[in-house]
Amino acid sequence: MFAAQARFPAGSVTTAGTSNTFVRVGDGGSKSTFHFCPTCGATVYYTNEEREDSIIITVGAFADPTFPAPNFSVYEERMHSWVEMPPGIEHID
Repeated sequence: MFAAQARFPAGSVTTAGTSNTFVRVGDGGSKSTFHFCPTCGATVYYTNEEREDSIIITVGAFADPTFPAPNFSVYEERMHSWVEMPPGIEHID
């Protein structure tokens, strides 16, 4: 899966409300726990056991049209050919 994401220090994020979870093992073997809305199924945020100090939110989850461009992306080899990453973005394979 290709994703553009926003990572925040876990201590600076407050989550509220009910979420369901799904644990997925990535290509490298680490586990990510996805928290999603039990009503509509949209992913709200996720955590990764290798980045326990972060809360990760996919950029598409933000409805704010002024949200800044992403600065971190993963699995770019899987992105659609028409997607262009902003200059200076951090790339993780």
